Amino acid sequence: MNIHSANISSAKPIPARRHLIANAEEIKFATGKSELGAVLVARSAAGVCAILIGDGIEVLKRDLAEEFTDAKLVRNDRALRTDLEKILTFIKTPAKGLDLSLDIRGTPFQRRVWAALLGVRVGYKITYAALASRIGEQRAIRAVANACAANAIALAIPCHRVVRSDGALAGYRWGAERKKVIVEKEAEAAA
Repeated sequence: MNIHSANISSAKPIPARRHLIANAEEIKFATGKSELGAVLVARSAAGVCAILIGDGIEVLKRDLAEEFTDAKLVRNDRALRTDLEKILTFIKTPAKGLDLSLDIRGTPFQRRVWAALLGVRVGYKITYAALASRIGEQRAIRAVANACAANAIALAIPCHRVVRSDGALAGYRWGAERKKVIVEKEAEAAA
């Protein structure tokens, strides 16, 4: 992930879920399959706004609709082919990194957590407590965990690299087994 390519604005926050509006934003999406399961990538005019991983494409499409309730969702495999290929390549060979322009949406606190995570390199892990310290919120460990759980941009914002203080893998929005596979592949890639 190239930190400089991420669009993290300090301007007015954009809530993750907004009310339906007349001129809905268009979000394009594409789907594919990987060893982690189904993958959905979504892009707004500003950048990739979601990477979802799960057991089935229909479930991921419903998740996308829940995440962006006011958006007009348009399947466009051609427009997102490059983004999807980058993600699928990263899943196979994480050593190459994942360079995507991102449209990161969330509360100011969530965006601070996610921005800090962009600095955790492939093959490295960080504890929730260390991540809380990194953003200057030493006592906000539970809030940091909640921010990780709210992350809709899997892999590119590497919440899978966050572990408990004892080093054990903790929960992961996309499933504990997926987290284990990703962390192991990244450790091999970094070795």
